[in-house]
Amino acid sequence: MSTAPVVACRECDLLQRVPPLPAGGKAHCPRCGFTLAARRTDPIERPLALAVTAAIVLVVANAAPLMDLSAVGRRASTTIAGGVYEMWVHGEQVTAAIVALCAIVAPSCYILFILAVLLAARRPPAPHWAGALLRWGLHMQPWTMFEVMLLGILVALIKIAELATVDPGIGLYALGALVVLIAAIMDTFDPREVLRRVEWGDGAPASRGPDVEAAR
Repeated sequence: MSTAPVVACRECDLLQRVPPLPAGGKAHCPRCGFTLAARRTDPIERPLALAVTAAIVLVVANAAPLMDLSAVGRRASTTIAGGVYEMWVHGEQVTAAIVALCAIVAPSCYILFILAVLLAARRPPAPHWAGALLRWGLHMQPWTMFEVMLLGILVALIKIAELATVDPGIGLYALGALVVLIAAIMDTFDPREVLRRVEWGDGAPASRGPDVEAAR
């Protein structure tokens, strides 16, 4: 216990040491009962399968049209990148940049980084660059805002339903699937398990991971 990391409870700020947990185990704060740490029963293979699926669905969501619009004899369709381009050329550069970051760049980086980290951690010890990619991926995580974009699309569909015929495209369904998949990755992925498998250059134990905890 003397070598276990000291953590502060997020609910009551009690400082305490968290011992190594068995697979499926949880550590609770003795003062307020808050869950301090949990070790997944399948910390690598399950999130890896979800990350592979999310990568495939991400390609579909960006390549397939989000919706088809039909009005007064004209028909048009657009993708996420096409919507960003239209906003840019019509003078909404700031909005286009935000949408591109939250709907294309950040989700792509997050999924690719987590996928690379999980592949590297399958056979410990993982190379030291897996720890750096993990931190970058966790920093990208808050910027993956597919759910906000999906909500905006649904609001827009309701508003234009009386003016045009709207047919949801494959990209819209893929976007909804990505919201579920990314939430599932966040729920099943355990950064501490990856850090325990990383081979650090200085030979120090990998279980401390303060930067990862701060990023989360």
